[in-house]
Amino acid sequence: MFLSGLCAVHCVAVLVLVAVLGLSGGFLLNPLIHRVGLAIAMAIAAVAIGGGALRHRHAAPFVVAMMGLSFMGGALALPHGAEESVFTIIGVSLVIGGHILNLRHSH
Repeated sequence: MFLSGLCAVHCVAVLVLVAVLGLSGGFLLNPLIHRVGLAIAMAIAAVAIGGGALRHRHAAPFVVAMMGLSFMGGALALPHGAEESVFTIIGVSLVIGGHILNLRHSH
C-alpha cells in the first residue's frame, strides 16, 4: 500500500511541480522511472496479494490489484499529460483497494 500511495503522490507532485513552477520535469517525467516503478509494484503485488489470495482463498484482492496494475501499464503507453495521470491514479487506487481487501481477508 505504501508503494501505491507513493506512486499516487509522485503523479500528483509531478503535475503540480510542472504546472506551478514551470519546470521541465525531465528527470521526474522520465519513462524509465515509471517502468521501474511498475515492475517493482508488480513484484510486490505478486508476493503480497498473490500469496494472500492463495492463503485465504479469495480471488477478489488479486483481481482488483491486477486490474490496477493493468491500468498502470496502460498509462505507460500514453503520452505524459492528464490522460496518463488519470489512468495511473485509477490504477494506484485499485492496487490500494486490492491490498485493503487482502488485509481484510487475512484477518
